[in-house]
Amino acid sequence: MKEKVLVTGGAGFVGSHVVDCLIQDGHEVVVLDDLSGGFIENVNPKALFVKGTINDKELVNKLVKDSTIVYHLAAYAAEGLSHFIRKFNYENNLIGSINLINASIKYDVKKFLFTSSMAVYGTGKPPFDESMAPDPEDPYGISKFAVELDLRSASDMFGLKYVVIRPHNIYGERQNISDPYRNVIGIFMNRILHGKPPLIYGDGKQTRAFSYISDVAPCIAKAPFIKSAENQIINLGSGKMYSLNELAKMVSEAMSSPISAVHAPPRYEVKHAYCTTEKSERILGFKENVPLSEGIKRIAEWIKKKGPTDPVLWDSYELEKNLPEFWKNLNAEFVRSGLRKAQ
Repeated sequence: MKEKVLVTGGAGFVGSHVVDCLIQDGHEVVVLDDLSGGFIENVNPKALFVKGTINDKELVNKLVKDSTIVYHLAAYAAEGLSHFIRKFNYENNLIGSINLINASIKYDVKKFLFTSSMAVYGTGKPPFDESMAPDPEDPYGISKFAVELDLRSASDMFGLKYVVIRPHNIYGERQNISDPYRNVIGIFMNRILHGKPPLIYGDGKQTRAFSYISDVAPCIAKAPFIKSAENQIINLGSGKMYSLNELAKMVSEAMSSPISAVHAPPRYEVKHAYCTTEKSERILGFKENVPLSEGIKRIAEWIKKKGPTDPVLWDSYELEKNLPEFWKNLNAEFVRSGLRKAQ
């Protein structure tokens, strides 16, 4: 059955690929995005684009009223940075989400899909399993977990049916490489295009699991249509771990760069982070079809054609206390372009 679908964050990296999948399946799609992290050129021309924010309750109500399924992918995902932009984080990642949930209850949407984050697990011991009790350690993870809890409450009280997807470390074409605070593959490649070495904090033995966008987006798109996914929380992403040292080497090779990574003093971060894949494989049919070595080659070719991008830096932080030196140094290292100002 073809549905009228609203996708928030549909001009962003993951959201735009999900929109493509929905369009391909014949659904009528409306994209809501404020273009703070996404780009209009990412939006499928067969979708209706509405520029706006999820904090605009009147607009949210209008769009949800005309939708049968809501895909909520809009967020500013910056785990460590969220400590220093707490108000901005909660207004955008929590209050905006509640506007969507309220509207979805009011207008009886069939299903609400929410992309949460591996950040809800905090510093727990990997592999992270959906049965583990979340213990987020930063405001970003806290906001994501709060929305998960609210969806469960909304389901119990009002019968709102939902799916929570916890994706992690997705990469690929359309990734926003101008963001110097997240998405390590894009950060490494953009630095190389600027003639700078990939920068690794600490010894580089930290491990992460990376997933290519074409392996993940179809799973997100079809999740609301799978009965066994209803009211479930599902990790989504690869379970194969790589150290940042290995990643930097692969990136330099794919970029045909002689520049080797350099190491800086360690920063506070989770040492090892990866999730179990059993549930996503069983319910969503997730499979890693594109290995990291191949995916990095693909995104490298795309980024080479795109060219270097000036990082979009925070002009001011809500809190300066305990601000890591490596963020303070970003302004000195790059020429600022299109500053993102804290709200």
